[in-house]
Amino acid sequence: MAGFGWTLAYGGKTPPPGGVVRPEERLSWGRTVGLGAQHVVAMFGATFVFPIIMGLNPNVAILMTGIATIAFLLIVNGRVPSYLGTSASFVAGVAAIRAQGGDSKQVTGAILVAGIVLLLVGVLVHVAGGELVQRVLPPAVTGAVVMLIGFNLAPVVAGVYWPQDQWVGLLTATFVIVAATLFRGFFSRIAIFLGLLFGYGLSWLFDRVFGKIHSDLGGASTATDHHRIDWSGVKQADWIGLPAAKTPNADGSYVMGFHTPSFSVTFILLVLPSVIALVAENAGHVKAVSEMTGENLDPYLGRAFIGDGFGTALASAVGGSPTTTYAENIGVMAATRVYSTAAYYVAAIVAILLGFCPKFGSMVSATPGGVLGGITVVLYGMIGLLGAKIWIENRVDFGNPANLVPLAAGLIAGIGGVELKFTDNFSIGGIALGTIFCLLFYHLVHAFAPEIETEHRWPSDDRAGEPVPPASATAGSRSQAPPATGRDTV
Repeated sequence: MAGFGWTLAYGGKTPPPGGVVRPEERLSWGRTVGLGAQHVVAMFGATFVFPIIMGLNPNVAILMTGIATIAFLLIVNGRVPSYLGTSASFVAGVAAIRAQGGDSKQVTGAILVAGIVLLLVGVLVHVAGGELVQRVLPPAVTGAVVMLIGFNLAPVVAGVYWPQDQWVGLLTATFVIVAATLFRGFFSRIAIFLGLLFGYGLSWLFDRVFGKIHSDLGGASTATDHHRIDWSGVKQADWIGLPAAKTPNADGSYVMGFHTPSFSVTFILLVLPSVIALVAENAGHVKAVSEMTGENLDPYLGRAFIGDGFGTALASAVGGSPTTTYAENIGVMAATRVYSTAAYYVAAIVAILLGFCPKFGSMVSATPGGVLGGITVVLYGMIGLLGAKIWIENRVDFGNPANLVPLAAGLIAGIGGVELKFTDNFSIGGIALGTIFCLLFYHLVHAFAPEIETEHRWPSDDRAGEPVPPASATAGSRSQAPPATGRDTV
């Protein structure tokens, strides 16, 4: 079967300095299992944190990420080594669904449709070529959509998690920032996982030193006295078995186990913009792997979209969380220079086994709200700033009003919660409306380029004292960016 039959590299021993293990190769099975375990640790924190935040079952989530990863590797014919962990791109849309009274069935139904849309995008890209993505979703638009997805989550931190325990939240956030920036090598890549452990331990210590805390639980209207950690559900959970039908959260609510989705057009529209973020993520990760391995993986871009879309649809069909290729695991490959897909199959099998440990899932679900507050205040900001990173890396020129004005409208509409009402029962707002504005206004303006871009360019800062060169007819792409002026173009 495609993707199997690895060639033994370096006699199965540790590669020499500068040595590379290609996707179709492997080391000894002992070393491969060790690398697979390392990939599990790398994806572990985020893969569990995001299902909790979305109100989905962590056992089902990690089990399905393992299955989705195997499906992805088969679809890409073993050429794109990646792990499909839980996607952060859907968190804002799911939060909006929950805020409007949607339940887990409606959440997974909306995600399932988004997965199918991504799969269809992959089929189209596979047939038409990767240039289609660049034309429809240039970096200027993609960056804006990713930014509004991240910054839309700020009220969730401020209104739900942070008030539950502000001091644990502050200390946890501080630890995550320090770990991500000052720790070296592999430990910096698992800062979220380490932050989860730190916050959990800190909450346990505070319970014993300070006793119960008086706060609300999950945005409840009435504050109560309660311990930060409640393991009553953990004690009742089995060590081995199917994910529990209901698993208690730290705030007293429950998350469902395996379940079938239901569908609402309104809720589907809330998560569809996440497809744009997934396209950007997958394209970036395929490019990164291509550069690391030295292989041209452009012909596999469409397959990567198909694999991720299939994984997301499959996971959500049984109550799991959406998936995406994980940068954390790409970081592990960059550090080890081992790109063997055999290690990812090992990681997927380990994840599936963890999915059948309900006690483990209960421990994760019992994560205190203050800990999640500290983690999400960093994570959500990072998601938003990834949009700015896309702009910077692609030298999007905001001295050009054809880029600045339409995206400004989309960002404010999306982040500010602007709504467009069609009937008493149907309206579009938030991320969905912001995405529509970005796409519609950007392409509307650029349909009249290059006249607008060359004749109506705004002047540079007078203090700079430098002439402003004409913008490219398709500003927003790295290859067609305006000439350098000696300062940043963003």
